[in-house]
Amino acid sequence: MPDSLQIALKNDSDSSNIHAYISGIAIQQGGQRCLLKANGKDLYFPQNPPSIGSPLAEDCAISLGSPGNTTTVTIPQIAGGRIWIVEDKLNFLLNPGPALVEPSVLNPSDPNANINFGFCEFTLNNDQLYANISYVDHVPRIPIGITLQQASGQSQHVAGMSPDGLDQLAESLRQQAQKDGRPWDKLIINHDGRNLRILNATHGNAVGANFDGYYEPLIEQIWQKYQSGACMKINTQAGPGVLEGKVNSNGELVIGDESFSKPNSADVFGCNSGPFTTGSSPTRNAIIPRLAAAFHRSTLLVTEEHPSDPSTFYPQDPTNHYARLVHKVNLDGKGYAFAYNDVQPDGGEDQSGKVNAGDPVLFTVTVGGKSAAAGGGGGGGQQAGDGQQQQQPLGDQQGQGYSRGPPPPPPDQGQQEQGGLRGALKGFAGRFSH
Repeated sequence: MPDSLQIALKNDSDSSNIHAYISGIAIQQGGQRCLLKANGKDLYFPQNPPSIGSPLAEDCAISLGSPGNTTTVTIPQIAGGRIWIVEDKLNFLLNPGPALVEPSVLNPSDPNANINFGFCEFTLNNDQLYANISYVDHVPRIPIGITLQQASGQSQHVAGMSPDGLDQLAESLRQQAQKDGRPWDKLIINHDGRNLRILNATHGNAVGANFDGYYEPLIEQIWQKYQSGACMKINTQAGPGVLEGKVNSNGELVIGDESFSKPNSADVFGCNSGPFTTGSSPTRNAIIPRLAAAFHRSTLLVTEEHPSDPSTFYPQDPTNHYARLVHKVNLDGKGYAFAYNDVQPDGGEDQSGKVNAGDPVLFTVTVGGKSAAAGGGGGGGQQAGDGQQQQQPLGDQQGQGYSRGPPPPPPDQGQQEQGGLRGALKGFAGRFSH
């Protein structure tokens, strides 16, 4: 596994004012929080500031150049990384510690609240590169696609959205709100007469979108089914194997030797509270992602075996229409739309929009969606000096908001580590965060 990796940042938009920031935890420098400098090769380590909300001492914005341009940077091993993409520039701040205050989509007073930005997440360590397109917090207006080229000659691609993907999602959520009377439309954030971003329903309370009681009718039906003789089968995809589950006379769902109380809607949306709180039991921690995903996708009434096939996902109301529609507007149907979106049956097709390999050669992030297509490489991926027009290699030239934990940074309230690779890498990153 290399100690460093090239990242190609391709401007596939109509704007010449697109910038990237790369943040994370420097594995080989003692787990210090860092950003990649604007020169695309050196790390900037924030120092302890004199006061809360101090600006960074260095501008770490990496310009993507004009439309069609590709800028190549080089990163060392980084855990909990984010590649932030923004139309214009972002404001990162420092609190004493030092603690890096990253842009927040939940704080209306955040200096980035009205800025069009998104991010993908990654970890590069001794084992592999892992990366994904993240919609666990929000869907940005600016589309992001990713492609991983491997030394073996293989490549992996996640398409992302077309340029009008956010507008499609907004219109679908408005239609869903009219259909079921739930506040899906309130998740849409507007600025200057256009849709700017859409929040995950997990964060609905931040914008007055109250989903209290939403999943309860489904939860009651599930409890009735599995208290009346039906038996669910949870494939832990780990040592415990397949475990059977029924609701006992005390009203608890017992899967194997683990008991689960009845969740509420907040538990289902967030995946990390109530019966979905992880702990010291490896068996329980293996059950939780599969069980939480089944509730989220509303599959527990249509099949008794979980994880189930994607054809069973989101079959009826109530269900997570944010997640359902996010998958619909992404050109290949992939993207992290809730905390355990990487749960899938053995041999099943990935739903989460991740790429990972132990032999990465080039990681391409394509911004703007103009040439986005399922199955393709998004038009990016060549290294500096190979003749690609306008390609420019660079090298010469805890803060508020997030409380989730994937392979990436600090997190956003209510989200949580994943059931598969994402969770394992989150644990790796956690060894360095204090």
